[in-house]
Amino acid sequence: MTPETNVRRRLAAALVSLAIMAPAAAFDLNSDTPIKVTADNARLDDAKGIATYTGDVELEQGQTRLDAERVVLYRDANGLSRIEASGEPARYRQPARDGKGETDARALNITWSATDQRITFEREAIIEQNGNLFRGNIIHYDTQDRVVTAEGGTDTGSGPGRVEMVIQPRSNDSRTE
Repeated sequence: MTPETNVRRRLAAALVSLAIMAPAAAFDLNSDTPIKVTADNARLDDAKGIATYTGDVELEQGQTRLDAERVVLYRDANGLSRIEASGEPARYRQPARDGKGETDARALNITWSATDQRITFEREAIIEQNGNLFRGNIIHYDTQDRVVTAEGGTDTGSGPGRVEMVIQPRSNDSRTE
């Protein structure tokens, strides 16, 4: 097997593993649960459908939570269409799909798009769940197809930045079942 084939297989295995640990459907616009926003300051431009919140912003829907220094909500004729968050870092948390643990994601910029059904974590992006970790410069998560793609960044050192993944071993209990 060539080294290139090994790299491709490891990358494919890493992305499959991340898809298992990735966030579920993010914010659910079909839910009866409202999205609650609190912040130090708010500005609503009703004509443009843009609400900007700054200063210790907390956005919640059920147990899904987004904390940031600045959050911009975009509304169109169908309702909420996009959320842009930034912070040092902005933080997204949601219960894990299987109900065990929590997905904890951080990045300097987090964007959720209802139209694209995608969450994008940009700049210093990290996703953790149950000890598993995924890190990259940009991580895209397709919430409908449950597909994750990641990009390394440019490194100021000797070469390009890299995507990193740490996968915890299965417990002894799950191996014997």
